[in-house]
Amino acid sequence: MVEPLPSARRQAVPGLLPAWSMAEGRDALHRRFLFRDFSEAFAFMARVALLAEKHDHHPEWSNVWNRVEITLTTHDAGGLSERDLAMAAAIDALLG
Repeated sequence: MVEPLPSARRQAVPGLLPAWSMAEGRDALHRRFLFRDFSEAFAFMARVALLAEKHDHHPEWSNVWNRVEITLTTHDAGGLSERDLAMAAAIDALLG
């Protein structure tokens, strides 16, 4: 079982991952990504999918044309965990 993120660490998330925000009404991280077109968005999703497999932590996400929205939460922990922070940082690293 994965442990939930301690509240002190949860409060530090905006400083650690400034591009991510807390999802409204959930104990989860959320970020919206915009690309030039569908092909770029889809290529990004393919790279994130490979990361998700590597981290064994899969995002909730959606794609509409050039927009990808990702929500990260750990269902086993009932909310945010260190896994979510690691996955968010790995996704951010894809963008350089």
